[in-house]
Amino acid sequence: MHVDRFEIAGRFCGPPRSGNGGYVCGRVASRLPGPVAVRLKAPPPLHTELRLESTGSAARLFDGTTLVAEARCAPLDLQPPRAPSRAEAERAAQDYAGFHAHAFPGCFVCGPARQPGDGLRIFPGTVHAAGAGVGLLAAPWTPDASLAGDGGTVRPEFLWSALDCPGGFAVLPPVGGVAVVLGELWASIEGAVGAGEPCLVTAWPLAVDGRKHVAGSAVYGADGRLVARARAVWLEVPASSWT
Repeated sequence: MHVDRFEIAGRFCGPPRSGNGGYVCGRVASRLPGPVAVRLKAPPPLHTELRLESTGSAARLFDGTTLVAEARCAPLDLQPPRAPSRAEAERAAQDYAGFHAHAFPGCFVCGPARQPGDGLRIFPGTVHAAGAGVGLLAAPWTPDASLAGDGGTVRPEFLWSALDCPGGFAVLPPVGGVAVVLGELWASIEGAVGAGEPCLVTAWPLAVDGRKHVAGSAVYGADGRLVARARAVWLEVPASSWT
């Protein structure tokens, strides 16, 4: 068994007092090969030493004795719909619902209160172009240099981050006082993007079962290549419980 210890910096928050789900899932998946499914079991605390225990095919993240997340290697059967053009994504982002109301405006990924170079500022809106899939959301994304590793490519945990929040907006219930939080993110990282590369992020609804919603998401590089894809389970919660 391999053991890593790390803290989630405040920059990488989702709700105000916990880590962004996609970022945390990416950190948990970092020791495992291929597609990985990560299930969040408790809110990941900020500024707290966490312990990641991993074997060749599974990993678990602990806050003391509390299990925060668990992961397993698993093939992902998910075919994204046709991606829109960047121009179509830019038009869609102008109608981002989070500009009008946002449960977590400081979220690292989708928070409109975050400044360029600090948050990812991925603002998915509905694509209205002909031939777009039903409920398809899209947004442009240009990764900041601070997200890159030594080779200049964006670190995998930030691709996991980009796959996270857009799916939540694809399944967000159209009622006030309700938020959705990530329960599970099952992702496949299939390529890389460089810092400053104009990318595209898409998301779409897959299924709903009571308060549980399932969404797909994908990240594309500047040349339209599929870089990452994910299937996420989202859970409805009162927005007040996370503020």
